[in-house]
Amino acid sequence: MNRTETLHGLSQSPKVDVCVLGGGINGLSVFRELALQGVNVLLVEQADYCSGASAALSRMVHGGLRYLENGEFSLVKESLVERDRLLRNASHYVAPLPTTVPIFDTFSGLANGVVRFLGLTRRPSRRGAIAIKAGLGIYDFLTRKRALMPKHEFRSRRATLSKWPALNPSIRNSATYYDAWVSHPERIGIELLRDGLSAGPNAMALNYATVEASGSGYRLRDGLNGEVLPVQPRLIINATGGWIDIANGTLFADEAGPAPLMGGTKGSHLIIDNPALRDMLDGHMIYYENEDGRICILFPYLGKVLVGSTDIRVDDPGTVRCEADERDYILQSLAFVLPGIKIRPEEIVFQFAGVRPLPASKDSFTGRIPRDHFCTVLEGKNGGPPVLCMIGGKWTTFRSFGELAADMALDQLGVTRRVDTADRAIGGGRVFPKDPESWIRDLAASTGLSVARVAVLFERYGTEAEDIAGFIAAKPDHPLPHALYSARELQYLVRAEAVEHLDDLLLRRTTLAISGDLSLVMAEAALDLLAAEKGWSAERVAEERSRFLTLMGERHGVTEHTLSARNEHRSELCETTAKSG
Repeated sequence: MNRTETLHGLSQSPKVDVCVLGGGINGLSVFRELALQGVNVLLVEQADYCSGASAALSRMVHGGLRYLENGEFSLVKESLVERDRLLRNASHYVAPLPTTVPIFDTFSGLANGVVRFLGLTRRPSRRGAIAIKAGLGIYDFLTRKRALMPKHEFRSRRATLSKWPALNPSIRNSATYYDAWVSHPERIGIELLRDGLSAGPNAMALNYATVEASGSGYRLRDGLNGEVLPVQPRLIINATGGWIDIANGTLFADEAGPAPLMGGTKGSHLIIDNPALRDMLDGHMIYYENEDGRICILFPYLGKVLVGSTDIRVDDPGTVRCEADERDYILQSLAFVLPGIKIRPEEIVFQFAGVRPLPASKDSFTGRIPRDHFCTVLEGKNGGPPVLCMIGGKWTTFRSFGELAADMALDQLGVTRRVDTADRAIGGGRVFPKDPESWIRDLAASTGLSVARVAVLFERYGTEAEDIAGFIAAKPDHPLPHALYSARELQYLVRAEAVEHLDDLLLRRTTLAISGDLSLVMAEAALDLLAAEKGWSAERVAEERSRFLTLMGERHGVTEHTLSARNEHRSELCETTAKSG
């Protein structure tokens, strides 16, 4: 991922077969698909990879139980197939998640499907036991041939409250079924990128860059140094998600642009550090309806608890953040389903918001907007290359959506597909060991690292831990203020994974920020390491520090004071780890 070499290559040869705009999960997916077919493909992302909606998902990998109510049976079937593929192809990050639905009614919700079928827009009533039973029956039927996880089961009120006594006592039943969750979604994006780049020199990618109209053609602008280069694609793929109409406005400058294609909604989530709440969940996700009928989720995530989300229409995806009224709504929903659990403000250790890239819709109820995906091809600017727009899409179906767009692109280019990705393992999911403990012991023995250290690396990177452990062991290393990270590990990420800003490293290449484990001293240690790698001046370091702290405060509700308060706690953990190690 050498940025200088990529820019130099484009300056020498600006012609590419396909230019993919957008480095979110769908853009990375189609980039990988095309690169594996030998296509000369360039990916351009205006910020960092997976820094928009692909960093703000609910961390669920699911079929979309509630989409059945919209009649989106084909989407649910496709999502379940892709969920099961991810369980096999990315088993280092994707795992089964028992999901329990508290049920408060028996017959409610039966008319929702009829309402949708008739084209009415009435807000649906809450789902009762019969409607939920029917939906879970369809879920089981659609996965009957694969049967990777158990079928659903119903519990009585007594059995439910016996297992989860903190649940709202007005429930009548509960149902448990299995979906999945993803621990490191941004890292899967990076693995897709690396998979594509490894296909050969015809694949190139740049973060912090844009493509815009220039006369009768296009030019690429490097957002880091301001360099401007011509780029001549035969086809453009607009995979910018919630930014798709904004990107089209740039591509079709000085022309009447296409009609709006997107109409996204904002979803916000909180990460809560409350051990009692985490332990009470007993490893389950609680998938519940708030009193207004809005679906909410609650499940253990990286030692904390993730809870969300909202569903609010937005016009500008670049300004979304979790607002105070959304935090209040999420906490109110939590108080409804678990009335005895009290959350203190300081227990909210992180918050995030993103835009669901939904098709344009006039539906007055956001929950009714279709969640399916499709592609639309627009005629190019002044007879130039066509623009293939990827509309909609959910995280779970990124592979199949990328495959669909790539097949359309290959048809445009007259190229035959030669590699199928349906059963292709992703990144650290490759050659995944049947006996991880033996694999970890062998790698520890060959590198000289401790078994505990290699186990942490395996949890973070899957089998790619082998390369990282080798890098760490190659030269002297030193610990960082966070007991479970070292300088050599972060150096590897900076050098190998296109890290350009501190937030790239702390929010997306690692889970330090979202897990609530980031302290100010750790952030500053990481900044010093990044600055040394980049050769930054003291002034540039100060600018980066200010940039990061502003972003953490404005977007994630984590202030400099909060990070500073974590210093003492992290120091205590480091001392404990050092004594035990």
